[in-house]
Amino acid sequence: VRRSCVMVCTMAALETGHCNAIAPDGPPAPGYNSGVRRRNGIARYWRTGRRAAVVALLTLAAGAGLGRGVAAQEGTLAFDPPDEWIVETVSSPMRLAEFTLPRAQGDVEDGELTVFYFGGGGGDVDANLERWTNQMLQPDNSPSADVATTTSYMVGELAVTLLDVPGIFAAEVIPGSGMRYHKPGYRLKAAVVETPAGPYFFRLTGPEQTVRTWEDRFGALLESLRIE
Repeated sequence: VRRSCVMVCTMAALETGHCNAIAPDGPPAPGYNSGVRRRNGIARYWRTGRRAAVVALLTLAAGAGLGRGVAAQEGTLAFDPPDEWIVETVSSPMRLAEFTLPRAQGDVEDGELTVFYFGGGGGDVDANLERWTNQMLQPDNSPSADVATTTSYMVGELAVTLLDVPGIFAAEVIPGSGMRYHKPGYRLKAAVVETPAGPYFFRLTGPEQTVRTWEDRFGALLESLRIE
């Protein structure tokens, strides 16, 4: 059975500001929770408000930006994650999906894949590549940009830019807190996926061997991206 993950904010959520209420790693907006429901082998992500559950429907603006009254077609961004990955309950309205990647033998931690969507914002491709690269440090204090590799390709009509950086994972624990992780022997692989509704961000982090174990599956996940 193929598993497809369907995600994103509704247009109503974008217009009322619920999707932009907090930073990506903060708590859910008041009155809103996030979850995952399985039906016929399909994992669907949704927001629950004070009344009924709202299925996360992505409205793709045809040409112009969101919220400008332009003609639009409706669809969902979908992909196929490996069956071995563990689907987690998302911890923030900006986090559309979270997966735990079981650790490789000898590693002390699991890997993590997080999918973000910022209502069509979130900065351009280069700004995000630079931000992700700066979340990694090098043991010899050389710039992480010197060891980072970037690959760009198309999946159907979706442009994908993939970053790969080894080193010491040193992202902020909470954005703006100044407190940072210090995890040597890590690796970060992250992708910007450009859609008519704005970019989606896929960030995979974990111990080097764990990421190496799953990187082909991550590549296959990106290759499965599609609008349904």
